[in-house]
Amino acid sequence: MGKPTGFKEFTRELPGKLPVQERLHNYKEFVEKFSEQKLNDQSARCMNCGVPFCHSGCPLGNVIPEFNDAVYRKDFEEAYDILTSTNNFPEFTGRICPAPCESACVLGINQPPVAIEEIEKHIIEIAFDKGFVKPRKPNLRSGKKVAVIGSGPAGLAAAAQLNYAGHLVTVFERDDKPGGLLQYGIPDFKLEKWVVERRIRVMEEEGITFQCHANVGVNVQINDLLREYNAIVLACGSTVPRNLPIPGRELKGVHYAMEFLKQQNKRNAGKDPLAFGNIESNILHEELLATGKNVVVIGGGDTGSDCVGTSNRHGAMTVTQFELLPKPPESRTTLMPWPTYPMVLKTTSSHEEGCERHWAIATKEFIGDGNGNLKALKVVNLEWKASTDGRPAQMVEVPGSERELPCELALLAMGFVHTQHAGLLNLLEIEKDERGNIKASDKSYQTSLPKIFTAGDARRGQSLVVWAISEGRECARKVDEFLTGGTSLLETKDSILQVASL
Repeated sequence: MGKPTGFKEFTRELPGKLPVQERLHNYKEFVEKFSEQKLNDQSARCMNCGVPFCHSGCPLGNVIPEFNDAVYRKDFEEAYDILTSTNNFPEFTGRICPAPCESACVLGINQPPVAIEEIEKHIIEIAFDKGFVKPRKPNLRSGKKVAVIGSGPAGLAAAAQLNYAGHLVTVFERDDKPGGLLQYGIPDFKLEKWVVERRIRVMEEEGITFQCHANVGVNVQINDLLREYNAIVLACGSTVPRNLPIPGRELKGVHYAMEFLKQQNKRNAGKDPLAFGNIESNILHEELLATGKNVVVIGGGDTGSDCVGTSNRHGAMTVTQFELLPKPPESRTTLMPWPTYPMVLKTTSSHEEGCERHWAIATKEFIGDGNGNLKALKVVNLEWKASTDGRPAQMVEVPGSERELPCELALLAMGFVHTQHAGLLNLLEIEKDERGNIKASDKSYQTSLPKIFTAGDARRGQSLVVWAISEGRECARKVDEFLTGGTSLLETKDSILQVASL
């Protein structure tokens, strides 16, 4: 590596953030950039560890030590080439990925790991600034046509790779802009939409066609696509939210998290937040605002955290987040050895902005005010008791802990159960797995209908953006093989070997 003693000389640092009171007044990104020296110091921490476990921690197999070395040497064009050999969209993963690569960093055994995610984001932003990012157009066209249904990270990655292979790719998106949850789901303060739109422009210059307002199975007929296209990729995501069917669920003020988040994305874009239906294509006639309300977010994951940050920007009176599971430890335990991804306490920037957090708590009832409006939650504390017969731990209500908490807006952020069946999938009568996702193997990505493939959350269930990109890339290889009998697209391990041989 560029500086063999760097990990001894420098400790982990992250860029600064704007003060909480300043960032709560807008929806802009608030993480500052490294200075040139800080970026150099952080890349120098990547040690010559012999076996870089960060490769296996990253679902994309990003070639991390090599791009860190290039950053240390200030060869940003080389760093960009290495990074994009495995990752189509580092501007997304550098902002919203939970960085499993850092959990697998060898330095993380006894020191804070290398700041891989921030270095990745700096590489791509410097590459855009210096003009290294250029449309990558294929030299030859195969004449084969591929339809990609869904423009989230899996669909975009599949489209990009298939276009590189020379096929004619059209991406169908039911909303008014491409990007899926990147566009309408992830808050702007985590991922500003000019970042997404900048990438879409590059892909259009590469020859990819995007058709928006195209809801396949509704206003676009699937039989027309089956006739016109040689292959179809279903990358429709996992969009059916997990419900909480308890008394009072019908009250005004109880909503799915994505209804709330998508509306704010629409406002930020200067659009009518009610112009489109919710994620299940039902029309939502109510504008959702947290202003002046006691907000409770039910669900302790990243979507819940996004609701916290958005509620604070609305000017909520109070913001509380519930989690069914016990409070996780602050550091690894013997049950989470390195290099596994540790289930430790995660405090996000949204939590830092103001949030009361409760663990091991269950909501038993939504309580109304007599006029159909939510006014409170009935909750109870839980105790998780280990089983003596080998079964999983059981949650038991703590006697005497039942109480009411004031709440005028409850946001259900408990994850997603599977991809949407109504419409397209039911029309296709496509085979699904036991969880309700589209059935396709890791080896073929091919569904029960031979010319139809699937990738991302629609196939594997709700997951990370980095897994979605990996799925899209691997699915594209299988589609290319299906269309041509072979493929020019590299597997992740081939990309690593190719870069290592440079």
